[in-house]
Amino acid sequence: MRTSRLQRRYLARRLAILRAAGREFRIRGFADTGMREIAAAADLSPANLYNYFRGKNEILFFCQDNALDRLIANLEKTRRVRTQSASEKLSAVIHFHLHCILDEVEGSAAHLLTNSIPSPLQKRLLTKRDRYEQGVRSLIAAGIRSAEFLPTDPALSARAILGALNSTILWFNSRGPLTTEELAENFATYLVRGLQAQAGGRTSARPVRTGRSLGRSTVSLRKKLAKTGDPQW
Repeated sequence: MRTSRLQRRYLARRLAILRAAGREFRIRGFADTGMREIAAAADLSPANLYNYFRGKNEILFFCQDNALDRLIANLEKTRRVRTQSASEKLSAVIHFHLHCILDEVEGSAAHLLTNSIPSPLQKRLLTKRDRYEQGVRSLIAAGIRSAEFLPTDPALSARAILGALNSTILWFNSRGPLTTEELAENFATYLVRGLQAQAGGRTSARPVRTGRSLGRSTVSLRKKLAKTGDPQW
């Protein structure tokens, strides 16, 4: 019982440090943020901070890892809902994604450049990023199969959507004219509508033939994209 309580306190403190570090990374930039600044932001002594993390690279890794876990958990939960259309599911994912990277400081830190993170840790993050992107692709592919979405390449569509969402951390101002929720609503409308076979009850584009030639070209494009390296989202 005592051990469990201590573990919860330890994990809670680590999460508080992640949030404090995320704020500093976002304000100062990763390169200009040191452990001393993180300790001050977390209301800890530098020596005490090292009881929780060995360095700022490890902190940034856990910021990313925590945010990716949340994104993946939400994606998998959304995919299991049977009462929603593909459009509704994709819209829900877009909303959650934007709130994660704009409202949660460790979420925004998850999208900083991370070349300084050791390679083994980078590989772990890339594995989770691939898993998340693949889940978004699957949502789009399901919409194509049900004829709710226009025939398109799910990989390109997923990367376009994720790229648009992640770019918002560079320019979104929480004190600007839009709230995060309003921004998410607009993005969901624009991005999902671009995939839909019908919009507002009217066909948005001429139906595209889905014969063998289209299927082969799509499969070929997917294989080519798979060889281009890690997804840049």
